[in-house]
Amino acid sequence: MAAAERVSAGPKAAALALHRFGFGPAAGQIEAIASDPRGALLAELRRPSAGTLSVALPSSAQAARAVFDFQAERRAEQKVALRAQKDADASGAMLANANQDMTDLPKPGEPNARGPKPPPLPQQLLLDEAKARFGAASAAEIGFAERLVWFWSNHFCVSADKIVGMTGPYEREAIRPHVLGRFAELLQAVESHPAMLYYLDNVESMGPDSIAGINRDKGLNENLARETLELHTLGVRSGYTQADVTNFAKVLTGWTWIPPGEPEHGGDFIFNKRLHEPGPQTVLEKTYAQAGMDQGRAVLADLARHPATARHLAQKLASHFVADTPPPSLVEKLSRSFSDSDGDLKQVAATLIEADESWTTQRQKLKTPAVWLASLLRVTASQDLFPIGQIMNAQAALGEPLWRPPAPNGFSDTEAALVDGVPRRLDIANAFAARLAMVEPLALLQSSIGPLASEQTRDTVAHAESRRQAVALLAMSPEFLRS
Repeated sequence: MAAAERVSAGPKAAALALHRFGFGPAAGQIEAIASDPRGALLAELRRPSAGTLSVALPSSAQAARAVFDFQAERRAEQKVALRAQKDADASGAMLANANQDMTDLPKPGEPNARGPKPPPLPQQLLLDEAKARFGAASAAEIGFAERLVWFWSNHFCVSADKIVGMTGPYEREAIRPHVLGRFAELLQAVESHPAMLYYLDNVESMGPDSIAGINRDKGLNENLARETLELHTLGVRSGYTQADVTNFAKVLTGWTWIPPGEPEHGGDFIFNKRLHEPGPQTVLEKTYAQAGMDQGRAVLADLARHPATARHLAQKLASHFVADTPPPSLVEKLSRSFSDSDGDLKQVAATLIEADESWTTQRQKLKTPAVWLASLLRVTASQDLFPIGQIMNAQAALGEPLWRPPAPNGFSDTEAALVDGVPRRLDIANAFAARLAMVEPLALLQSSIGPLASEQTRDTVAHAESRRQAVALLAMSPEFLRS
């Protein structure tokens, strides 16, 4: 079979579609879409609910206020405990609550007889968001729209290491509503979201000649402006200068938030004109004379429609889904689709599916740790067997802790970045297989990689020493590891 062979229909094309554009198949899904895999992917894009997540979880502002209150209460408790310890040391006696029998309390290091202690609030917020995210991936009929959410969330990443309560809500509020809409609207939503403004330090930025800048003797922080140009829109070596970064940073002054300590509106976005650098600014040889927040909106609108942005995003999409070095013809098709449709991301996604270059049988992409884990959970319908904390720990052990990217450019999805971590997946696969003692390995092989499986993989799984080993070997097979 030639490496450049392409498929368009049948079980092999269906399996390829589900692994390349989704999270792998659920049981019976290969057969369900085999007659028209492309049509099934395109139909998912047309669903009104595609990419959305209906869950009763706190908004980003609510979460920010809750975390602030939790941390304030913790600090107060620690201070009270420290005072009590000092008083006890001074008096030479332990303080006791007359209304409570101390023998009922667990000693340090002993388990709590009243049950496991719930995780701290910030961690619980993260666990709830992660459970909803993996649940959506497991339950998706195809998974393409959800994969697009994960792609754009990594492209516009923020970090829980800096703003733990807002990371999940940020994805729900800024990414999901626009993932199949206009890129210009997605860009506006992302760059004005408090999670992004805090992550890239724009809440600290003020125009040197603004009222606040003059009064406080403070000035610009260029992080948001630089990353918007370099990572989010134009890309590196696209022609912008340091002067463009500085002027754009001035444009974005005043885009900030209400600190979460404010009890009613803390965590909400606000444009503070006292922080905003007055006057027109020139970015990419165009002068923007708009006043206030409209100036930033105008710059972002032009960046969203810039030819360099179309090329940059086309390259990233093709690289993420098809190959680390994608066919130039595919990149050109996506770039042209982006420009011709005025950044219609649904149309761009459809172009990716309709392009013959996307259907090569040569599988060049390693699944990222999160996608690989989701594939395991999905094909075995086993998410309920694993507490979400264990899933998150597994993802972190594989070098991709959820919503904790190492830098503003997110996690790399290239083979060079992922290949060294593949051996570590074996431990996860073994632990996973231990919970699935009743699974029939050959049936699982057929429902997960069936028409893609080589004779060597079939033979390896069939002759494993145990069911557990067979499932682990299937999870580590080249056909399951790759998309």
